[in-house]
Amino acid sequence: MRIQAPLMLLLWSLLGLVMRSTMAKETVILETTQFDTGQLSRSAFPKDFVWGTATSAYQVEGMADKEGRGPSIWDVFVKIPGIVANNATGEVSVDQYHRYKGDVDLMAKLNFDAYRFSISWSRIFPDGTGKVNWKGVAYYNRLINYLLKKGITPYANLYHYDLPEALEKKYKGLLSPNVVKDFSNYADFCFKTFGDRVKNWMTFNEPRVVAALGYDNGLFAPGRCSKAYGNCTAGNSGTEPYIVAHHLILSHAAAVQRYREKYQEKQKGRIGILLDFTWYEPLTRSKANNYAAQRARDFHVGWFIHPIVYGEYPRTMQEIVGDRLPKFTKEEVKMVKGSMDFVGINQYTAYYMYDPHQLKAKVPGYQQDWNAGFAFEKSGVPIGPRANSFWLYNVPWGLYKAVMYIKERYGNPTVILSENGMDDPGNVTLPQGLHDTTRINFYKGYITQLKKAVDDGANVVGYFAWSLLDNFEWRSGYTSRFGIVYVDYTNLKRYPKMSAYWFKQLLTRKRN
Repeated sequence: MRIQAPLMLLLWSLLGLVMRSTMAKETVILETTQFDTGQLSRSAFPKDFVWGTATSAYQVEGMADKEGRGPSIWDVFVKIPGIVANNATGEVSVDQYHRYKGDVDLMAKLNFDAYRFSISWSRIFPDGTGKVNWKGVAYYNRLINYLLKKGITPYANLYHYDLPEALEKKYKGLLSPNVVKDFSNYADFCFKTFGDRVKNWMTFNEPRVVAALGYDNGLFAPGRCSKAYGNCTAGNSGTEPYIVAHHLILSHAAAVQRYREKYQEKQKGRIGILLDFTWYEPLTRSKANNYAAQRARDFHVGWFIHPIVYGEYPRTMQEIVGDRLPKFTKEEVKMVKGSMDFVGINQYTAYYMYDPHQLKAKVPGYQQDWNAGFAFEKSGVPIGPRANSFWLYNVPWGLYKAVMYIKERYGNPTVILSENGMDDPGNVTLPQGLHDTTRINFYKGYITQLKKAVDDGANVVGYFAWSLLDNFEWRSGYTSRFGIVYVDYTNLKRYPKMSAYWFKQLLTRKRN
């Protein structure tokens, strides 16, 4: 049967009305649902505890090659065919560049206090140094001002995987000590420009991921590794991850030094770094497996927090890596040691670790240096239910152990739980996506364990859910949804999920 064009248009518009009406009813139902928060509430945490959501520039902004932004190493990396699922890119992503007001309105509506976003270095300095792109500056000014207008505290992160490509071309990017001065100059500009309103600064997000996935197995930009460990055209897995990490630590410390010397006293802000920390649990009580788990912790989180707290790399790393591990000069130790007012911990999952009794690898590599094996179950029982991502198991007790480990081993520093969350598959329908009870149970379990750590004396002052929005998830593209807000990728409309309303109820302020 052929349908006349006008009739077809009428049918489409009627269908649209029905769908909009259904979604409106769905929203009303979600907004009025009473959720089980498992004894969790604002009042269960310290009075000034901060609740927020987090995103990063390349994952949400879009406008990747517009309004003066220069390319980052990820803009180049995603163009390699087959690198990202369905060859997706962040060119448009979820267009927060234009839709930030609606997103901030959502945060306020859901009772959040803060927003952790990242500034795109190449949106400010398209060439990494030199000429400023004032359109990029204007965008971050608009975002910061609107956050403050809506009562949301801005938490600005200076680097989330996105080195300007110009610096990669100029001097091989993070492999060069030149990056230390260029990063601290970029940071200085941000402190000077935004620091009258931004009081919470972070230098790097997950520098371990930058060094390991970028230079040990080549899974992330710029995709360098030894041939034995990945499909890379250049690199050295035994040396480059350590060189890059060294330059990241020095860049962080130099930026902190600038902030403290030039801005902190007047602006009254604080500065830290964001470290990922998977909890590594020994598979058995054997001494060998305990040592394997400890090596994993040292090579993972200790790689960065140990120098910042104690002025040197963990002893295990020094002994195993030997001459391949760079050394800090006396002057650098002075700059690095104590270079944080707080540490952000991104905590998602836990694994069992065991001693594989391996002989020395023929080709050196960062992951090989751990000499530790990963296990995801014990006696046939998984460590926890798995989310969509292959690496993400729901293990709330791992968060408690990770936070307490930082407390006990590193002098109980001020901690922000700066990322935590889980993902659904990218192809879930809107109704399926909205009914994310699995995510609610995930958050309930992890936040319960966080409260336990706070009650046991851990100096945790805030929690940030990853992520506000479904977005571009690096190698997974749009096949992974971490948001508490569903994004329809055909029109970029936002729909708060059940988990968003669960947070809204959790974060309701009691009237005096």
